[in-house]
Amino acid sequence: MAGAETPSDKPHIPVLLRPLLTAVAPVTGVWLDGTFGAGGYTRGLLDAGADKVIGVDRDPLAFEMVSEWAGDYGDRLVMQPGVFSRMDDYAQGLDGVVLDLGVSSMQLDQAERGFSFMKDGPLDMRMSQEGESAADLVNTATETQLADILFQYGEERASRRIAKAIVKARAENPITTTLRLVEIVESCLPRPKPGQSHPATRSFQGLRIAVNAEYEELFQGLMAAERALKPGGQLAVVTFHSIEDRMVKRFFQSRAGKTGRANRYAPEIEQELPQFTLKTRKALGPDEQELQENPRARSAKLRVAVRTEAPAGEIDARAIGMPQLGGRAK
Repeated sequence: MAGAETPSDKPHIPVLLRPLLTAVAPVTGVWLDGTFGAGGYTRGLLDAGADKVIGVDRDPLAFEMVSEWAGDYGDRLVMQPGVFSRMDDYAQGLDGVVLDLGVSSMQLDQAERGFSFMKDGPLDMRMSQEGESAADLVNTATETQLADILFQYGEERASRRIAKAIVKARAENPITTTLRLVEIVESCLPRPKPGQSHPATRSFQGLRIAVNAEYEELFQGLMAAERALKPGGQLAVVTFHSIEDRMVKRFFQSRAGKTGRANRYAPEIEQELPQFTLKTRKALGPDEQELQENPRARSAKLRVAVRTEAPAGEIDARAIGMPQLGGRAK
């Protein structure tokens, strides 16, 4: 689960689980939960009638944290370490795939993981706990590269100002903790008004996405789902910010044969052999009950599509709006 950081007594509530299960009902056969996390979607699918769920996660701690209940499902639950962009290597002929994008609440709640701008900890942000950390990136990338990441991935309008401040600060001492980075970002931005998000939200989002190559993973994951699902299989994706949702929306539209319109009065052009049909033409969001139970759900959107019999194909990442580094940072 991604989204703004909000203290919660129930940090592992799966977002949009009720509308998701309603949208894909009846739940049968073999499903793959590509973002296992704390296992909320997996448990929901198993309890709703799935014969088996393959839970995929790149975080090595994810499967350790569910040991208390995982055995209750026996061989109906298969835990697969890895990334969801390779799901077609793990399974074929799936009845359904669920993706809950972004950082999980359990990662946000652990200060030592370095995802949170509300808690002090090492500036890490690695979901797999391998490879380049956020501290490595912040302390070695050029000012232009940092500005580009903050603007393209975090949609931070003050990206150049923040990047300049980061480079200046690291020249004095390396930036190794979350709260030191927060202080640098806050020094570049006005104090937020009541109801506005934390000043560091966009910067932390941009860095996290860069460290974990999340947009490339999403694009490859959508293509892998197209290859792994059987005809009639369902792909349900929960997003938390505009770039993710745009990528998923455009992917579904493209693979459903919707090329858009020359103008608003012209009919949509149907392409031959679409790989998906749209089950939810508009994104579904949380209801009032869920917002009260879980404030982290407020920016979540759910989209669902159904696999057709057409063979899997190829698509350029730019066609679905995947941000490309190297653009003009403002």
